[in-house]
Amino acid sequence: MRDHLTIIKVGGNVVEEEASLKSLLKDFSRIAGNKILVHGGGKTATTLSEKLGIETKKVEGRRITDAGTLKVVTMVYAGLVNKNIVAGLQALGNNAIGLTGADLDLIRASKRPVGEIDYGFVGDIKYINYQALNELLNDGAVPVIAPITHDGHGQLLNTNADTIASELAVALCFDYEVRLIYCFEKNGVLMDESNEHTLVQEINPELFEQLKKEGVVSGGMIPKLSTGFAALNRGVGVVVITNPAGISEGLRGTRLVLE
Repeated sequence: MRDHLTIIKVGGNVVEEEASLKSLLKDFSRIAGNKILVHGGGKTATTLSEKLGIETKKVEGRRITDAGTLKVVTMVYAGLVNKNIVAGLQALGNNAIGLTGADLDLIRASKRPVGEIDYGFVGDIKYINYQALNELLNDGAVPVIAPITHDGHGQLLNTNADTIASELAVALCFDYEVRLIYCFEKNGVLMDESNEHTLVQEINPELFEQLKKEGVVSGGMIPKLSTGFAALNRGVGVVVITNPAGISEGLRGTRLVLE
């Protein structure tokens, strides 16, 4: 029987606000067994970019990354946000280690080719070093992974954190029973973003396309659902979108299903 592994991707206000982050880390620290935390930090990066006079551009929730933006997201994601999370988990007795894709050659990517949109220094994942992750997990470490990858030739790349969480889940689902959780400030996918009581408890690919056309699902929610369904199609057992409270309440939230 395979061991369980929980991969949580956290973003939105949960990462940006101190009280929300502390609450999330407490819930995360209570999860039994192997676990990995993948984080974003986009709002902090956007705020710093504005202060530096660097324009932020996004397409369907994905950041376009020019040379200046790459420097900002590397500083914010791999530095400030990552180390705050690691320190918080250490304070709760979790032996956390902060990593980017460049560390241990963990996540190698290639610069996205220019098509209709030039995403700049954005990386598409080509390789996950699951052996290195297994060694860390077997040693009792809790990897905390920032969404910065590399191309193997010295170039850092900005890679969507939802995509990283999904690809990690797929790479490790042959060795573990994996559950993938996307965690942000809302209860899950809502029919009315301003009303937490309009939770959609279950979404299949057909409903996803319908909600996208209707504008119910937009912006940063699109990568969560797209990468979540990709993970299910490639062998991951459980994918849920929820908030920090949902983690400790039996994974209450929106569950993704294939049928």
